[in-house]
Amino acid sequence: MAAVTLAEKLCLTAAFIFFMTGLVTGIWKYRCMATSSNASAPRYVDVAHRSSLMYSFAALLLGWFAGYSMLPAWLNTAAAASALGFFALAIGTYLVHGVLRDTSNQLRKPHRLGSTTLPPWVIHSFMIVLVVAEVGGSLVLGAGALMAIW
Repeated sequence: MAAVTLAEKLCLTAAFIFFMTGLVTGIWKYRCMATSSNASAPRYVDVAHRSSLMYSFAALLLGWFAGYSMLPAWLNTAAAASALGFFALAIGTYLVHGVLRDTSNQLRKPHRLGSTTLPPWVIHSFMIVLVVAEVGGSLVLGAGALMAIW
């Protein structure tokens, strides 16, 4: 087996964790649906389930990009950690809202977190950093891979 870079290890590890989270939240979702009078799960239980599965495959894709990337290893690792970290934070946020059942839309004002109201700047700032980290990290890894193959 060829040497696996740290960026690839991070991506594969995240893919496994996200996939298992998706499977476990699927059990949670089913349980909610089975015990609900209208056979539905709370919005963020469903979102946590679906996003975990989608992010698991996104992590594999980033790992594939990292494996081909011609960019320096430190840059690939930083890009992977940045994107994966915010994938994890997004899933974590969905899990929290699923447990608390405090909202059906985390971006609707007022921004609820349990019985607390968050100031809009917190959500807005988080979303800006999330976009920069996820898109930027993915762009670095994808561009590095495309430069290597073309």
